[in-house]
Amino acid sequence: MKTQYGEVSVVLDGHVAIAEVNRPPNNHVSVELMRDLADALRDLDEENDCRAVVLATAGRVFCGGADLTAPTGIGGQGMEGINPLYVEAVRLFSNKKPIVAAIQGAAVGAGLGLALVADFRVAAPEARFTANFVKLGFHAGFGLSHTLPRLIGLQRAALMLETGRRIPGEEAVAWGLADQLAPLDEVRAAAVLLAKEIAANAPLAVQSTRATLRAGLTEAVKSITDHEFIEQSWLRKTADYKEGVRSVSERRPGNFVGA
Repeated sequence: MKTQYGEVSVVLDGHVAIAEVNRPPNNHVSVELMRDLADALRDLDEENDCRAVVLATAGRVFCGGADLTAPTGIGGQGMEGINPLYVEAVRLFSNKKPIVAAIQGAAVGAGLGLALVADFRVAAPEARFTANFVKLGFHAGFGLSHTLPRLIGLQRAALMLETGRRIPGEEAVAWGLADQLAPLDEVRAAAVLLAKEIAANAPLAVQSTRATLRAGLTEAVKSITDHEFIEQSWLRKTADYKEGVRSVSERRPGNFVGA
């Protein structure tokens, strides 16, 4: 049985739910999309038969982040679009049941932030993990200032956040950014298999253990997104931000002036 939450579909198979985002072609983040996903996770928390969740997306791109160029995207709404987005990001970190993300392609910016909502990530060699904010003349968001160093350590997080470089699937596994590598056509199946391994255990014990390991995470994400929003607000007014958005959309290096 499939339940639809806007562009998010949920199918429960045994004790594992697959929550799939289908927002072609790049599964760009929007406030509505993140709200629908947070609603789906909330409802799955109340579903006794669900013991683990696979977070997946349709198409070649896991999530291209927030659309900063289209008038109808986050960028067209200005910071009025970013702040509600972070409210939903905090909700995503508030769910109770383990999440395994299937990363088949690019996880960019807020898309990387979404990938880090999950407890575990199964990645294809073709996956690319990118925090490209500085290439946009922008501060990192979606809680990445906290969740990324928490996962891979401060030094590697700094390398990603200050260079904007892409980390391919194999390197991501070596860094601990992803937990498992699987062939592209087997990524989702491998994520489901890991979720089933989790779901085979006593569910209350799993949820209790998870709550201990993630203690304070929701509050930390709330605090850091508040700070990220402040930094992004003033950076958005700079010439470098305008050039960054333009250069990324034109697929060329930015000509930054520090103003």
